Amino acid sequence: MMRSLWTAATGMHGQQFNIDTISNNLSNVNTNGYKQVRADFEDLIYLNSRIAGTPATERTVTPTGIQVGHGVKVGASQRIFSQGSLRQTDALGDMAVMGEGFFRVLNMDGTWGYTRDGSFKIDANGQFVSSNGYRLMPELVLPPNFLPASLAVSQQGQVTVKIPGQDDPVTVGQIELYRFINSAGLQAVGENLFMETPASGEALRGRPGEDSMGKVYHKFLENSNVSVVKEMVGMIVAQRAYELNSKAIQTSDAMLGIANNLKR
Repeated sequence: MMRSLWTAATGMHGQQFNIDTISNNLSNVNTNGYKQVRADFEDLIYLNSRIAGTPATERTVTPTGIQVGHGVKVGASQRIFSQGSLRQTDALGDMAVMGEGFFRVLNMDGTWGYTRDGSFKIDANGQFVSSNGYRLMPELVLPPNFLPASLAVSQQGQVTVKIPGQDDPVTVGQIELYRFINSAGLQAVGENLFMETPASGEALRGRPGEDSMGKVYHKFLENSNVSVVKEMVGMIVAQRAYELNSKAIQTSDAMLGIANNLKR
C-alpha cells in the first residue's frame, strides 16, 4: 500500500480539526471576553532510508540523508489572551478589565472560576453575580437602601455608593483581580469560565492598577479578540489544504490502479 494514502489522510484529519477550531472562534465573535484559539500542528515520525553523515568513501560522508515523513498531527490548541476592545454599555453591573487579570467567581460546587466576562448583575441580596448566578469574589454586598444611580467603580476597583441622608459616597467593597504565570494553561469549561490547572500555576491576587494588574472600567464590557477577517482567511487556507490532501489520496489511488492493471 502506498504510504502517501495514510500521510494525506493525516493531513485531512488535521485540517478538519483546524476548521473546527476556526468555527468555534467565529461562533464566539460576539461573546464577552472570549479569547481566540489557535490550532498548532507537529510533523510525525520519519522513515530514515539513509542518515546524513553516512560514510560514502574512505574520506567523504553523505551531505544529506533520505527521509520520508508520515504526515501531521495536532500538537496543541493555543488560546491567545490578547486584549479585546472595550465597548460602553451604561449597564449598572458591567465591568471590563483593560490589561492583565481575571475576575473570580464562586462556582456552584465551591470551586473557583475565572473570567474576563464582566457582565455582572445585582441580585435581590445586593450581590454582584454572573449571568448564571455565580457570585463575584471577594463578595460585595450593597446596602439595601443605596441609590442605584450612585453606584461607581473606580479604575482601581473601589466600589462606592450613596445612601439617602448622606452627602458623601460610602465605600462598600474592593474589586480584586487574579492573574496566572501561564494563562494559556487555563482550562476552559464553558459559561465564559476558566479553571486553574497545574500548567497555569496558582492564581496571583492583586488590586486593579497594581502588581501588573489591569484597570477596571465600570459600565464597559470587553469584546471578543477574534478577528473575523483573519479567521475567514484561515478558513480558506484550511479548506484548500484539505482539498489538496484529498487530491493526493486520489492521485495515489490512480497510481495503484495503473500498477494493478499492468500486463506482461
